Amino acid sequence: MENIKVTGAYENNLKHISLEIPKKQITIFTGVSGSGKSSLVLDTIAASSRRELNETFPSFVQQYLPKYGRPHVDRIEHLPVAIVIDQKKPAPNARSTVGTYTDIYSLLRLLFSRVGKPFVGYSDTFSFNHPQGRCPRCDGLGEVRELDVHKLVDFNKSLNDEDTIHYVAFHRGGWRWIRYACSGLFDLDKKIKDYTPEELELFLYSPQIRLKNPPADWPRTAKYEGLVTRMYRSIINSEEGKLHQKLLEPMVTMGVCPDCGGSRLNRTVLSCRIGGKNIAEVTRLAIPDILDWLWKIDDPLANDLKQAIGSRLSALEEIGLGYLTLDRNMGTLSGGEAQRCKIAKYINSALSDMLYVLDEPSVGLHSHDIRLLKASVRKLRDHGNTVLLVEHHKEMIQIADHIVDMGPGSGMDGGNILYEGSYEGLLESGTQTGSMIAEKSPLKTDVRTPSGWFMLEHAGEHNLKDLTVSFPLGLFTVIAGVAGSGKSSLMECFRQACEEDVIYISQKNIGISLRSTPATYIGVADDIRKLFARNSKAGLSMFTFNGKGGCPVCGGKGVIVSDMAFMDSIETVCEACGGLRYSQEALQYTVDGLNIAEVMDLTVRKASLRFAGTEIEKKLLPLMRVGLGYLHLNQALSTLSGGELQRVKLASYLDNKGKIFILDEPTDGLHVKDIHQIIQLFDSMVDLGNSVFLIEHNLDVLKAADYVIELGSGGGQMGGELLYSGTPKEMLFCKQSVTAEYLKKELTAGSIANNR
Repeated sequence: MENIKVTGAYENNLKHISLEIPKKQITIFTGVSGSGKSSLVLDTIAASSRRELNETFPSFVQQYLPKYGRPHVDRIEHLPVAIVIDQKKPAPNARSTVGTYTDIYSLLRLLFSRVGKPFVGYSDTFSFNHPQGRCPRCDGLGEVRELDVHKLVDFNKSLNDEDTIHYVAFHRGGWRWIRYACSGLFDLDKKIKDYTPEELELFLYSPQIRLKNPPADWPRTAKYEGLVTRMYRSIINSEEGKLHQKLLEPMVTMGVCPDCGGSRLNRTVLSCRIGGKNIAEVTRLAIPDILDWLWKIDDPLANDLKQAIGSRLSALEEIGLGYLTLDRNMGTLSGGEAQRCKIAKYINSALSDMLYVLDEPSVGLHSHDIRLLKASVRKLRDHGNTVLLVEHHKEMIQIADHIVDMGPGSGMDGGNILYEGSYEGLLESGTQTGSMIAEKSPLKTDVRTPSGWFMLEHAGEHNLKDLTVSFPLGLFTVIAGVAGSGKSSLMECFRQACEEDVIYISQKNIGISLRSTPATYIGVADDIRKLFARNSKAGLSMFTFNGKGGCPVCGGKGVIVSDMAFMDSIETVCEACGGLRYSQEALQYTVDGLNIAEVMDLTVRKASLRFAGTEIEKKLLPLMRVGLGYLHLNQALSTLSGGELQRVKLASYLDNKGKIFILDEPTDGLHVKDIHQIIQLFDSMVDLGNSVFLIEHNLDVLKAADYVIELGSGGGQMGGELLYSGTPKEMLFCKQSVTAEYLKKELTAGSIANNR
């Protein structure tokens, strides 16, 4: 069988490696974090394929396509067209739902236009993005922004007072203020709270009207409009509202649209039904319930659409997303859920001989869900496609037809191929990955005793079913359960109810931008700049890429960002500075033979050694302890995974005592070796008197826990119930537990007997 042949790849830390990847098989790339897996699979193989494909289009079309730099590789042969299914969420869009993203909603619209009763219009009429279909009040968003007039207007002041209306140009003398002060309708020295009901109605809620006897200085063509009416029309629901979002936020709250009840559609569209349900009611159902409704439709006009809709819904259910509803906004999905939505789109594709590249599809998945994901990945292969996975999860690695293990270390210590071959061969290869996958660690035997308990009563957030849960304090606790079972919702309720000092470290961005780096986040960049300023006498600003020392072409970003409007923006390396971010003048100064760019390009580990015994080493130590020694000081935080960002956050809290920590899946993207290291870290935090709660699926973490709380049994409406709470040892014999059977498999036969 023909292979994809890669010769001399040297992208990032790759050491001029060559390999052959079998086509129409599943090849999994393993290795510690930073070992070069993504550099080989995404930045070399996938980027080469997409670059070659783009060059087949006319120049006119190419200008609208994403730009890919030429990967550092001597040659790639027999390369199929690549489809990258990564964890990047689609560009944020309030109008993008699971239904629209998977194209299922388009087919439902067609179904309702064909067989819905009464007939209200064609397919477009059922779209909440179309003038004929959308709710006029919320403009098809399902939500309305409610203005708190008391936060906009100070009722204890008059129009002649300063800052009576708290918005741009409404200050005394401002051009918007003039429309009210010069209308002749109000006493400018009268406090707003003293207005008669008629005056207040006119001031706040009047529609646009022509004044009957306007003052002489009133513009001839102008109309008068109430303040609140004007705010909604020209500010809150306009581009200006986005521009002054921070100013508006305190005075505006989002709420469900009272006219459409959040359905986004108008009453005419909602009157059309099939089997007693309108299109909005169907999209609110879990996927198995939609399938039940769909197969009961017996109109012959619906036959072909039933098959098309059914196959797409079944693909979502098969991959473990049956708990999602089609009306759910895509922005609320995790990276892993968005990625699996993409996989489901391609499972029924008629295309074959494609190259599918998946970046850690197991992230955020329980072992039960991984079983479903395995079947979906095999389906992609069985359609005649080549599948490449960057993966750490033990259970996912088992489905590989071929494995490439990279390392031995991370950063400059990685970039080599340590092993190529079968899964069985990996276990016997003697590599770090092979040894750690083969090893089955036992359950913790000496579990801690709680220092106290916190009782959470009647939790009902999202799908939680009126739960009452006791949380142990002073322990290492894991919150387990399948995807969508309510784990994050439970911990959000706990966080809000707990009056103690709770530190919640999620995988949400830490205020990242192109200018945020590990060095700036932990404050070590200032120390390095001071060192250069002291040695050179050139001043601090010379050594910051946000100031005088920044490259004049890219403004210190290192990249040129091209805004692609509705598409993701494109980043290209700045040719003037080569991505170094600094000006030529700044680069002429050195400390111990290295210029500012070279020092900032050091890894955390190398910088710790180079600046041993200094304040710089002291500040870098927490990053070393959370296993991020391979990061470069100048690495943009926007390039880090959710798990890496989370550990960057965690690094700044390591010395805290007596706190409650909640972390959301901290093992995401971690090699087995790194997982063992981070378990030791959490243990040391508990030993300092902290309580650590991890929302986690990893079985090695669960085995190391003192206490487990499991929710389930399914996701969405099938979840939200307490299945188990107690020690991992007792969990093995809990019949309700979904996790127990997978935990048993992960233990040696002897360890279960010993723990009985």
